[in-house]
Amino acid sequence: MLEWLAALCLVILVVFIWPGFKYFGTDNPSDALLRGLATSQPTATSKSGEPEQSAAALVCKPSALANYLHRHCRTFGAYSPCVGWTWRASAFLQSVYEACWPYDSPVQFVRDNLQLSDDGLVALDWALPSYQKRRRTSSHSTSPVLLIIPNSFGRITRSVLKLCETALSHGYLPAVFNRRSHNGCPLTTVKLQQFGDPADLREAVRYIRYRQPAGRLYAVSESTGSGLLLSYLGECGSSSYVTAAVCLSPVFRCQNWFENGLSWPLQWALVLYQKICLSRYRTVLGETIQTDALFTSCSLRGLEEALFCQPGPVGSAPAAATRTSGSINNSGAWDAYWEHNEPLRDVDEVAIPVLSICAQDDPVRGETQSTIPLELFETNPHFFLLLTGRGGHCGFSTQSEASTPAAFCPVSSAAALNSGMESRGTSWSHKALLEFFRATTDFFAAEERAKQLAARRRGLGGGAAGRVFRHRSVSTCKRVPACSHNIRAIYNWQRSYTR
Repeated sequence: MLEWLAALCLVILVVFIWPGFKYFGTDNPSDALLRGLATSQPTATSKSGEPEQSAAALVCKPSALANYLHRHCRTFGAYSPCVGWTWRASAFLQSVYEACWPYDSPVQFVRDNLQLSDDGLVALDWALPSYQKRRRTSSHSTSPVLLIIPNSFGRITRSVLKLCETALSHGYLPAVFNRRSHNGCPLTTVKLQQFGDPADLREAVRYIRYRQPAGRLYAVSESTGSGLLLSYLGECGSSSYVTAAVCLSPVFRCQNWFENGLSWPLQWALVLYQKICLSRYRTVLGETIQTDALFTSCSLRGLEEALFCQPGPVGSAPAAATRTSGSINNSGAWDAYWEHNEPLRDVDEVAIPVLSICAQDDPVRGETQSTIPLELFETNPHFFLLLTGRGGHCGFSTQSEASTPAAFCPVSSAAALNSGMESRGTSWSHKALLEFFRATTDFFAAEERAKQLAARRRGLGGGAAGRVFRHRSVSTCKRVPACSHNIRAIYNWQRSYTR
């Protein structure tokens, strides 16, 4: 109840104190950057023959996959943000709405508590339709699995619930990853997960592969949860078991984000929420950290330092934290902490396509030029940036909720209706990420077929040998299924899509 009261006070402050022109209006000065990025893209043509200006720009290095996305991902250019004097045109208000407003979702969750190698617990919440009587899905199911990583504060937002609903209606098996002590997951060890430590996520992915060996695995992260996903993809490289990934409103340069801080209403709300979540563990945490410093801190950096930049099991911090006259000197421990937790520390090792969906008016991430590494997307063929002028933080409200095209749905509309999971106002960002998954999967399937065909032609010598191949028995041409846990059998990482 206290968190809802804090959110209400926050909204009142914004509406009556902050300048209205900052959130409402029809023109955005930062749209110049978006127009500059969009000039290098193919533009659509209206009925009158004049080129249409897209509300979103795809920033990436030219490649075969990038060209394929330009041709087949029509949702990327179909974003129509809300403008004018409406609360949905406010970057701040729509961000608060998606983060705090309750959502009556027709989805139920079945929880798997996973015991880790150090006896800690994390949880996987599998989303199922509310009408479904069977509580478990078959391990022989070939449906793709969508791993959803919420923000680093453990808040299950309206956006996450809507994504689970949309994913179910499109044939996916959504699973929400909950860190230690988050979202009702018990804290069984005096250890919390560091910001960019993917050890727990790695064990959760192994369990998903064990439980659903026949389905492809996709990953979506929201807000600061993208730090964990990017760290995992960088550390695991081609052994991540993930086919493709999407980051919704990610925070890239996290050390600067913690140091510079948010605007005071947002930072105050996040600090208060995190203190409420940690207060239930105050006694046990007091055995290893200074809880007085933790609960008297007024900034996100202060909380992070109190938890992870002190010697002890909770932080597992580098040895740079030393005691001086009864106080802790964290000058070196803070920098050492981010050397091991910065999401982009191993970005060159990422070996799968990663799409980042960002808005220029994001009030949480900050100013675009200094917070988004545009050079990464322009030089690394694995990273794609879908940048919009408006949308806030995980908001992306549109003027009208258009129906999903039939060509976009992996399952037919009739099947979606029969399953009882017809989407209710699907978010544009959710449509875009699902279309990205479909397009990358189709592209890789076509690449694999072309490669197999070329290998057969080389192996049979072509020409007359090809005619001999057609008269062979079926048994000699039967494909033997490989072990699904061998990632190089699941995915051939020597792809040509970076050419």
